[in-house]
Formats: sequence, structure tokens, C-alpha cells
Amino acid sequence: MTKTILIVDDSNFVRNYHAYILEQAAFHVITAVDGSDGLEKLYRNGCDLVLTDVNMSNMDGYEFIRRVRSDQQYTALPIIIVSTESEAKDKTKGFEAGANLYLVKPCTPETILENVRMALLAA
Repeated sequence: MTKTILIVDDSNFVRNYHAYILEQAAFHVITAVDGSDGLEKLYRNGCDLVLTDVNMSNMDGYEFIRRVRSDQQYTALPIIIVSTESEAKDKTKGFEAGANLYLVKPCTPETILENVRMALLAA
């Protein structure tokens, strides 16, 4: 069965890049432009894993993750942050919000696929 990945990123380029990588690997992809849009699409469509940025207007990735984690239905949903923020404090904030993994942009397609597959297997 095809796994569905929700990509939440305010950059059209990054959303399309990540979507292309995942679609080429036979994943079904849903995209969202910020945390609010991401929550709406998650609740409407469901998904098997989330890739999210943290720096977004309207609702940032940290708040998005906290809201997802506050819903009993999604406490075990794998969430991977993909961000340009590379300092330890940013990673700590991401893990405290509830992320499972934290990747620093730019990521190679291999890195994205390897981490997505690993997170799905661990779920």
C-alpha cells in the first residue's frame, strides 16, 4: 500500500523538490504552505508521515508539531523537520515540540528518502 507523506513548507521550490523526490520513490504526496494549512490537510486527508519546515508565517513548524502531537490520533505519527536552522537550540526546540528527526537543508534526495523510510519502519 502506498504511504502518504504530508510536506509542510512555505517555499514553493522546496515543496516541489521534496514532492518530486518522494513521488519518484512511489509515495503519495500532499503539500501545505504553512502549519495552519498543514493541520487542515492532515485532518482532511490523513497521512503516514510529515516533513515540515519550522520557519513559516501564519503558524510555524514548532506550533504545527505541538498541535499535531496534542491530538491523540497523531501521537505516534512520524514527523521529520527539514530546516535551514542548524543550531543545537533549534534542534532541541524541534524535539521538544515532538519531532522524531531533524534534518538540515539542503538535503540530498538520498538523505530524505533514507530518513523517510527509516521513520516509517520505526512507526
